[in-house]
Amino acid sequence: MSNATLSSLPSADRPDAAARLRDALLAADFTADGLLELLGAPAYAALARSETVPALRATRGDTPLETLVRLFLLQQPVPHARVEGVLPVAECLESGWLARAGEDQVAATVDVRPYGGPDGEDWFIVSDLGCAVGGAGGIGSRHEGVVLGVGGASTTLAGITVRTPVASALDLGTGSGIQALHAAQHVTRVTATDLNPRALHITALTLALSGVPAADLREGSLFEPLREGETYDLIVSNPPFVISPGARLTYRDGGMAGDDLCRSLVQGAGERLNVGGFAQFLANWQHVEGEDWQDRLRSWVPRGCDAWIVQREVQDITQYAELWLRDAGDHRGDQEEYRARYDAWLDEFEARKVKAVGFGWISLRRTDAAAPSVTVEEWPHPVEQPLGDTVRAHFERLDYLRGRDDAGLLEEHFRLAPEVVQEQVGLPGAEDPEHVVLRQNRGMRRATKVDTVGAGFAGVCDGTLSAGRILDAIAQLMGEDPVLLRDRTPAQIRLLVEQGFLYPGHGPSAD
Repeated sequence: MSNATLSSLPSADRPDAAARLRDALLAADFTADGLLELLGAPAYAALARSETVPALRATRGDTPLETLVRLFLLQQPVPHARVEGVLPVAECLESGWLARAGEDQVAATVDVRPYGGPDGEDWFIVSDLGCAVGGAGGIGSRHEGVVLGVGGASTTLAGITVRTPVASALDLGTGSGIQALHAAQHVTRVTATDLNPRALHITALTLALSGVPAADLREGSLFEPLREGETYDLIVSNPPFVISPGARLTYRDGGMAGDDLCRSLVQGAGERLNVGGFAQFLANWQHVEGEDWQDRLRSWVPRGCDAWIVQREVQDITQYAELWLRDAGDHRGDQEEYRARYDAWLDEFEARKVKAVGFGWISLRRTDAAAPSVTVEEWPHPVEQPLGDTVRAHFERLDYLRGRDDAGLLEEHFRLAPEVVQEQVGLPGAEDPEHVVLRQNRGMRRATKVDTVGAGFAGVCDGTLSAGRILDAIAQLMGEDPVLLRDRTPAQIRLLVEQGFLYPGHGPSAD
């Protein structure tokens, strides 16, 4: 990226200008809540579909907020006189946030989008004009170095990230800086890297305009910008995971063969994590003919790490190619060129015997356990974000179960997790259900089948009695041998604990 291209952006060396711009935006209620109130839900939702007419109609007045929406969200030139008194215009022109558009108008040089933080913070995400995902014009540029705003992938990763206070974090492939912005709330030292120097510049703008401390910004691919022996307590990455023929678009295409970029990222994270630290990624992976996709992902997990990998979606190769060709706007261009690109994608997949592509989350935790645990599962069902606490609790339960044999488990006390309900499935009028399902209404919203003993056991777990005593009581009620019941039930208890239906611990009435 040339210096001339970077010079078209606002200055990243003017924190004073960014601070005064931030004050002016907040004074006009240019916030996520303020936008929703001004535009109304239908117009606000229409922006996510790249439809601007409803928002243009809602901003025909001359209030400060309407002026800012037209300027920064809808990216319309606005009369200079209308902006005076709303923004420090001279300073914004000098520092590059605004540019002159004709004799008496000004225009934004970047997209500035209000973003509500998890605890009500008023943040702002900076991106290239027309490239706020779900924004005013969709992805309006096909330049290889374009920097996008916040999309569904960004918010998904932010939601699943473990948010415990730690000393150091690495945002690898930072883009517009959304992950670094979140990390700044609970991390002492944040490092953000990107192959694209324009992305690092925009990340600096995002952090400054959001009023958070600057990050240590480093240019380079994957772990290359890190110093020898440098480790972190948290690593996050929403990488360019798209599996494509070539690396046409820096923001999304991995540039390595197949899913090698995601594999390299996961495998390289282990040695960069402190013990107890987490590495969390979004990724795509190939489903290869004759190969178990779960085994493929297990082979990615670095030594010394527990892993929890969740496949959220699978697309056949035609769906996948069409999705990303449309993402780049190729379907709107020359149709012969579009067909040639489509052919190239299918040729690439055919050569690698790829029949489908999976998408999901990968969470690693560095451990000193002798036998790390690797869980790979498919869960395409709705979940409740944020899931950071759910991810952390998953690994804590692994530690708990690893430290207890079956005999020790039966001595423990358990509590049923909140928001768990029981469903009985069977034919109408039948005396007994065909099976019983326990269902979570929070977090992963899991559902699991249990037998009569499992359902009865979970139902009385309030922490008062040990698991063994509960099973003895159930054996007496059912006329079963208590020794046999104690032998065959711990596996079911382990599953219920592992999946978060049962929590270890005494209830309030226990001694």
